[in-house]
Amino acid sequence: MRALLFDGSENKLVDGVEVRTPGVGEVAVRIEASGLCQSDLSVINGKIPFSVPVILGHEGAGVVEAVGLGVTNPVVGDHVVLSTLAACGMCASCTSGHPTMCRESFGKTATPFRIGDTQVHNFAALSTFAERIVVAAGQAVPIPKDVPMEAACLIGCGVLTGAGAVINRARVQIGDSVVVIGAGGIGLNVIQAARISGATKIIAIDTNPDKEATARTFGATEFVNPSSVDAVAAVRSLTDGGVHHAFDCVGGEAITSMAMEMIDWGGQLIMLGVAGPDAKLSVPASTFYMDRSVLGCRYGSSRPGTDVPRYVDLYQSGELYLDQLITKVYDFEDYESLFADAREGRLDRGVLRMRTETESAV
Repeated sequence: MRALLFDGSENKLVDGVEVRTPGVGEVAVRIEASGLCQSDLSVINGKIPFSVPVILGHEGAGVVEAVGLGVTNPVVGDHVVLSTLAACGMCASCTSGHPTMCRESFGKTATPFRIGDTQVHNFAALSTFAERIVVAAGQAVPIPKDVPMEAACLIGCGVLTGAGAVINRARVQIGDSVVVIGAGGIGLNVIQAARISGATKIIAIDTNPDKEATARTFGATEFVNPSSVDAVAAVRSLTDGGVHHAFDCVGGEAITSMAMEMIDWGGQLIMLGVAGPDAKLSVPASTFYMDRSVLGCRYGSSRPGTDVPRYVDLYQSGELYLDQLITKVYDFEDYESLFADAREGRLDRGVLRMRTETESAV
């Protein structure tokens, strides 16, 4: 089979990749569509250290082709959204409904792929830039077969991370005010989840003026470009002192410090953007005297088995925008254009179509 292989210096399409058969509690999934996330780019540019060679990709949807011993759900033929959470399902975190906190699975790497005699790592417990992968059954959440794969794959990371941060972690309420720093794929999902949750003031912040129209389509009531105005002053003016919730979807010391200045008394900062490994948060202690708080948020504090069906329902009802997130769909062979467009900031979300319609029907 084919896959995109990153060897530490180059990301290239190769053939002849093999993946092991599913073991106990596992399933094999044929990947139909995969989105490109900033985290994938961050491995390539060195911001996120990772073992190589590796097959990247962690936002995918596909069709179950085989199941291992003991698997009753999903079944062969199911269409599934894939989650990065290879949670054990048995520890205290999993059984209390917090699978993102599963220590049994967090940070562990595996080499399910092989090219000749060379073992190849997977990424984020998935590797959706391969035509076929093997994952824990709990990572493959069944969805209706009439949901387009190109739209469904976005749920696996962008929606679970962005919308989950609003719904599960921040718990935005009707009438709340929100600022979202970074109107990319994650930020747009934060914006639309805030709209769905009933926030009445949703401020999008981005240095790219072309993002304004899309941000407003997804639910932003205001747009601020920090290149031309004092963003902190603008937010405080628009909200009479600051917001209830600030979402940092960019990461980095300067951005996070700016976000802290935007929250009102009793407000909270939710950190989603990936900062460099040596980045530190420096905030005056007095910032916290008025009940302000900073919350980390891994993968939207998601429970994929519950959240994915919820988001599919919202999509089918027209409340959650997925088709509108996709700037362009690329054929697998045109992956270089996808990566180039993403680096240049030309995409809200770019999606790889892993197989042609004829191939998918076979």
